Amino acid sequence: MVERGSASSVATFFSSSPPVSGGITTLGEDAAHHMRVRRMSATERVRIIDGAGTIAFGLLIRLAKNHAAVQVEEVVHVHPLPEIHMLVPIADRDRMLWLSEKSAELGATTWRPVMWRRSRSVTPRGEGPTFQAKVRARMISALEQSGGAWLPTAYPEAPLDRAIAAAPEGTRLLLDALGEPLLGAPRAAPFVIAIGPEGGLDDSEREALLEAGFIPVAIAATTLRFETAAIAGLAIARALAGTREAADER
Repeated sequence: MVERGSASSVATFFSSSPPVSGGITTLGEDAAHHMRVRRMSATERVRIIDGAGTIAFGLLIRLAKNHAAVQVEEVVHVHPLPEIHMLVPIADRDRMLWLSEKSAELGATTWRPVMWRRSRSVTPRGEGPTFQAKVRARMISALEQSGGAWLPTAYPEAPLDRAIAAAPEGTRLLLDALGEPLLGAPRAAPFVIAIGPEGGLDDSEREALLEAGFIPVAIAATTLRFETAAIAGLAIARALAGTREAADER
C-alpha cells in the first residue's frame, strides 16, 4: 500500500511514461528546474506519478540542466476513484484555469468544456489547442502538489449536443439554484455534473439536459459564479462517491 504521508514528505514529479521498477525514468526540463530550485542532490528520494494510477519511488541519480534521471526502486498502482465527470462552461480563461487546478485536486475523472449560447459573448475565453495545453499543465501541477495518482482526462470543447452524447450513464446532475437540494436524496457514482455559463442557460439548453436525464440540483440559496458552483458540486459529489483509493504492488 502507498503510505499516505509519502506525498507530502517526498517531492513529486510527473512522468509522461509509466515508471518501471528497477529501471531509470528520465524527467524533463521542468522537473529538473524544480529540483534545482529545491536544491535537490543525488541520492535524494523522489516520487513519480504518470497520471494513470502509477506511483513510483526512487533515488535521484543525475540532475542536468535539461533533464533528471531517477533510479526507480518501488512501483505501485492505485485504482481510480469513483467516477465524476465535469461538463464545464467555456468562460474566462483565468477562471477556467483555476477551476482546472481544483478539479485535479478533487479527483475529477474527466473535464469537458461546453460551448453554451452565452459562452460566445465571453472574451477572452478559454478554448483552442493552446489553452487545452495550459489546462493540462495546470492539472499536472495540481496533481503533483496534491499527491493524487490520476490525472483528469481533459477533452476539447464541444457543443452541448456532443457533450451530452459523450456523457457516460450514471447520476446526471445540473447545478441549478432552483433545483432540489443536492444532498436531499441518495446519490451514487458515477456522477456527471453540468455547470452552466454566467447568466444561465437558455430554455432550449435546459430542456435538452432534462431530456437527457439531468436532474436540477441546488448547492446554495444564492446564485454562484460558475467556478464556485463547479468546485462545490464536485466536492459534494466526491464526498458522496467516496475518496478511498486502493493500491496494489505491481
